[in-house]
Amino acid sequence: MTKVLAGIRVLDFGRYIAGPYCAALLADLGAEVIRIEKREGSEDRWMTPIMPGEKTTEREGAMFMQMNRNKRGMTLDPMKPEGRAIAAKLIAQADVLIANLPPETLSAMGLDYATISAINPRIVLTTVSAFGHGGPYSNRVGFDAVAQTMSGMAHMTGTPDQPMRAAAPWVDFSTASFSAFGTLAALMARQQTGRGQQVEGALLATAITVMNGTLMEQAALGLNRVATLNRGQTAGPSDLFKCTDGWIVCLVNGNPLYKRWARLMGEPMWLEDPRFATDELRGDNGEAISARMNEWTKDKTVAEALATLEKARVPASPVYSPQQTLDDPHVQAMQFLQPLAYPGLPEPAPVARMPVKLSETPGVIETRAPLLGEHTNEIMTELGYTASEIAAFRESGAI
Repeated sequence: MTKVLAGIRVLDFGRYIAGPYCAALLADLGAEVIRIEKREGSEDRWMTPIMPGEKTTEREGAMFMQMNRNKRGMTLDPMKPEGRAIAAKLIAQADVLIANLPPETLSAMGLDYATISAINPRIVLTTVSAFGHGGPYSNRVGFDAVAQTMSGMAHMTGTPDQPMRAAAPWVDFSTASFSAFGTLAALMARQQTGRGQQVEGALLATAITVMNGTLMEQAALGLNRVATLNRGQTAGPSDLFKCTDGWIVCLVNGNPLYKRWARLMGEPMWLEDPRFATDELRGDNGEAISARMNEWTKDKTVAEALATLEKARVPASPVYSPQQTLDDPHVQAMQFLQPLAYPGLPEPAPVARMPVKLSETPGVIETRAPLLGEHTNEIMTELGYTASEIAAFRESGAI
């Protein structure tokens, strides 16, 4: 099988999601990725623990297993002089360095673009931060929810009295994907120029991109919208609806879909009433539409409601629990999740495959996430260090 990024070496100094998942996507496409951690293990190694053991002990977590498949792992402290020298050797042989660290930390570790490009002018530096470089918040730290709340998203979710962020870290994953896209573009540009460059992703930039439609509407019309829980505000019906044995979501956008939904309701008013003439008006009067839809679903099972909506070609789906997602026959048939064994884990973990399929050069998961420092000796030997030198580096705390 052809690996489109075969021969590309990536150094992953990332943490949590945005940096490491960017590197994971490159690894899925065949890049050789070295995950570089603190000697005691990076914080994200222990997030959402799924390994057996007591809560008083740090245990490997689901996040690390997802973010670090297909990578080799080593420990390194670039703050020590010996560690800085080792990092320089790695940088000299690398094509990409990924780090989601604040600018000051990046410079302190010698991983800023000026430093690494002096070692290797062909290297691409991909950085991810909360706010990006250059503005008044550049050195602030932040996670996914910070970007969600500052983009207006949390204000538009929940209720006017209770803003609500999404539980899923969509900003992190989206930023990782955009950063991988930028990294690939930089590698293509290098083929033309022979030079690397810096690729910069920022959580807030990602969240603002996703919320851009709402922000443009606010700038143009000054509507000052407030949250309406699950009900959409620019079309209808667009909401979650309760059935006898669970919930469904139904999403109607555009006149053709709305006409099919109205015919399903069997009442002429939905097509004749001027309050529902356009998506915009249906959004403005969505409370009435959702109330009608709730009347329609309240006496039906989820299966009955979905079967009728599917027959009418109206988009709808069940509201799943995590277990129902795992059990879904389409999820299983499509093999969106790949069982991946990990030492000490009683059962293989279902790790999400690369979510984009390529017919000729597909992304694949070949190896599990590395144990802490699992490949340190191997990588150091490849750099030309002897066994005694490696032992000395361990003694000094550089690795």
